[in-house]
Amino acid sequence: MSTYRFIARAGVLLAATGTAALFTTGVASAHVTAKVIGETAAQGGYTKITFRVPNEDDAAGTVKLEIKLPEEYPLTAVRTKPTPGWTAQITKAKLKTPVTVHGAEITEAVTSVVWTATEGTRIGPGEFGEFEVSAGTLPENTDRLVIPAIQTYDSGKVVAWDAPPPAPGAEEPDRPAPVVALTKPDGDGHTATTSTGADSHTDAAVATSEDNTARWLGGAGLAVGALGLGLGAGATLRAKRQVAAAKAGE
Repeated sequence: MSTYRFIARAGVLLAATGTAALFTTGVASAHVTAKVIGETAAQGGYTKITFRVPNEDDAAGTVKLEIKLPEEYPLTAVRTKPTPGWTAQITKAKLKTPVTVHGAEITEAVTSVVWTATEGTRIGPGEFGEFEVSAGTLPENTDRLVIPAIQTYDSGKVVAWDAPPPAPGAEEPDRPAPVVALTKPDGDGHTATTSTGADSHTDAAVATSEDNTARWLGGAGLAVGALGLGLGAGATLRAKRQVAAAKAGE
């Protein structure tokens, strides 16, 4: 096998490898997330949280989403944004230990929110949906909120996204719970002005490391694929030039 033919084949292999890496990354990153878009989620304040729900089933559709808010960090005010084709139900419960928020004693908090599709509505295969809530007062004694989610399909399949965030350096769980990163308020006690979302122009609030990793791997896959295609095209061009030169010398 000539050197040029070897390089051309290597280029094709690199392109295929890059493409495979890109598609594999897309599958790995398809899970329920919670993010903050265009604003912050500052401790002691309020924010809008967007839950993005991809449909992972090739045949069934998503017809229900339930989020469970952490009882150890009670949220006293949660409001849902109307979503066409879906109904929302907010559940509250008495707190075992009342908390004081801005000088007022709070005895109950929101424990869950459930969105249910109306007849004829669902998140179909290859689609995703977004559900938004306004929530507060955000806790001041933690830098994140872990919000487990339960996704239900019209086939009866139920998927719980409830695995806690892994320790630094540990492997990412298969079914991670959505996480909202919280920031410190500024020196005047106001919320900061920078976005905490991993992608400030898309859905956001969980600034989760898996999203950043997925984007990085996807970009790397494209770069490797482009490099392979470039090598293959260059090798083919050089081979054609050699053949033309050989014919001209005959």
